[in-house]
Amino acid sequence: MKKLCQAGILAVVVFALAGFACIQYGNHGPVRYEGQFYDCFDTVTTITGYAKNQEEFSEKMDLLHKKLVYYHQLYDIYHTYDGRNNIKTVNDAAGTDSVKVDEEILNLLKLGKEMYGRTKGKLNIAYGSVLSLWHEYREDGLREPQKAKLPPEEELERRARHTDIEDVILDEEWSTVRLADAEMSLDAGGIGKGYAVQKLAMYAKEIGMDHVLISVGGNVCAVGGKADGRPWTVAVENPNFDDEVPYIATVDLVDGCLVTSGDYQRYYEVDNVRYCHIIDPDSSMPPKYFSSVSVQAADSGIADALSTALFNMDYESGLSLVEEMEDVEAMWIGKDGEIRYSSGFRVNEEE
Repeated sequence: MKKLCQAGILAVVVFALAGFACIQYGNHGPVRYEGQFYDCFDTVTTITGYAKNQEEFSEKMDLLHKKLVYYHQLYDIYHTYDGRNNIKTVNDAAGTDSVKVDEEILNLLKLGKEMYGRTKGKLNIAYGSVLSLWHEYREDGLREPQKAKLPPEEELERRARHTDIEDVILDEEWSTVRLADAEMSLDAGGIGKGYAVQKLAMYAKEIGMDHVLISVGGNVCAVGGKADGRPWTVAVENPNFDDEVPYIATVDLVDGCLVTSGDYQRYYEVDNVRYCHIIDPDSSMPPKYFSSVSVQAADSGIADALSTALFNMDYESGLSLVEEMEDVEAMWIGKDGEIRYSSGFRVNEEE
């Protein structure tokens, strides 16, 4: 949204606060500020909101930052944290004991299992064993591009046998999670960030931020509209980096979310073929349908899960799923640049 945010800046004040870079916009009425931090979910978080002064906005930014760090640590599959059981803790105990977890892990996994059913398995939080193999080969390929290669097909097939969602056993009474298969692992990458953004938006409202736009990577969530009553304008990025046009379209958001999944940011190449980080559970390979899929919905967690699932589906199957869901719309950008929409998706007309 760089292009959009540059318009109408009357005054700019940059200051440091616990690693935040904050910008002040305007000098009439409620003052609009923008802050960023970089240590959550491996992406940039940008928060735009209003406050009486820099001090008030900084205090709220600090609260929001701490809350997002909390979710980042809960859903981390690579690191452990003192005094906190997270998804890595659950994975490490696979095939053995139940792990007592925070309610927010249970809630995330419940949503993940629900979305597994609604998407007919195209979003699978139990697919970690396959995703971790792709992650390993992608990291190696990025480190040494001349040696980049694909994961062995037989190993992908072997790991795919350890991805049964029914082996994720939740006990809400005791707040525990158990993975019945010792070789399975959870990966909430297709839903965790969106769920965290939704919870962050709810928390922002609790602390008095009635007009705020939260962007965490490809997950954008609006609380209300702007302070002047207008909607927030959010851009859909052009997945074709060779094109001089940075954005395909813009949409308006008021109390809603826009989440995009695509093949143009996290990927590596093998023999000049791009392989992205999203893996189709039916093939254990990156899908080839689209360059990006954007989902507009009231809930960021659902939007995140759907954007991943729709990326793994052909257009007709994805459109059918979207049209049967209430308050959900989608936009598909094909490999050839063709743009298609669900019946209720609205983009702003060019000026």
